[in-house]
Amino acid sequence: MDLIIDSGATKTAWRAVHEDGSVTAFQTPGLSPTAKGKDELADIVGKALSMLDTENGNIAKVYFYGAGLVSEASSDVLRDLFAGWCPQVEMNFASDLMAAARALFGDGSGVVAILGTGSNSCLYSGGMILENIRPGGYILGDEGGGVSIGKALLSDFIKGLLPSDIEKDFIGRYHLDYPEIVRRVYKDSGTSAFLASFAPFVIEHQDDEHMQNILRQSLESFVTRSLKRYPIAQTDLKVGVVGSVGCACRHLLVEIGQRYGLEFGNFLRTPVDALVEYHFKNRNLRYGI
Repeated sequence: MDLIIDSGATKTAWRAVHEDGSVTAFQTPGLSPTAKGKDELADIVGKALSMLDTENGNIAKVYFYGAGLVSEASSDVLRDLFAGWCPQVEMNFASDLMAAARALFGDGSGVVAILGTGSNSCLYSGGMILENIRPGGYILGDEGGGVSIGKALLSDFIKGLLPSDIEKDFIGRYHLDYPEIVRRVYKDSGTSAFLASFAPFVIEHQDDEHMQNILRQSLESFVTRSLKRYPIAQTDLKVGVVGSVGCACRHLLVEIGQRYGLEFGNFLRTPVDALVEYHFKNRNLRYGI
């Protein structure tokens, strides 16, 4: 069997593709080498592979797409963990941005937008990432992603800027006060996940003008600071979107895109199932980071 693994910051989608074409699907916590230590990664990988019949070495290839693959060293950590279970396995690594690009456009061309917990983008053509405007992470960037949206909501809450009915709903749902918010943001680990956890609340209330403005400002910042800067003028390239936030805000993205001359096309909540289809069409593909 082959494994196709799509790992984000918080969760990992696994697809085990068997010889008969059947697919086993399951999910584990994220496998980012930059966010987790080797012992924690080993525990996640071990539990996942124990769900499959790996004793007979029947895993032939692993296609691993993930956030946090910033160097060969980061992928070597994961390579060693898988080799402990499947010594002869062929490992292939690529970024989550490449995962989104291949899922959206195959080996074609387009502008890729990731809008999930964070955000990222690239100009993609012929199976290659031609240009990538750095996302900056949840402190320096990630405009349009869940972290950016959640951060804006919490900022408005602690400054008393939310409409009264929205504020009441927020307090009733989350039971958070100012000291607790400060502690969670500045002292606890997992700040980005904490901030992003409030994005669904904003999306749920997007019929409210204030909440829609939070979404609109964050998404427009992503469009102007990232997507609009790619050299796509006078072309017919479309923007494809991967991520739960992007899909939930599809109508706003289309509206904003029209104002900036961008056409949004395909929207995918996750890339993993499209990657299964992609690799079955490209059985002999070899790639690196």
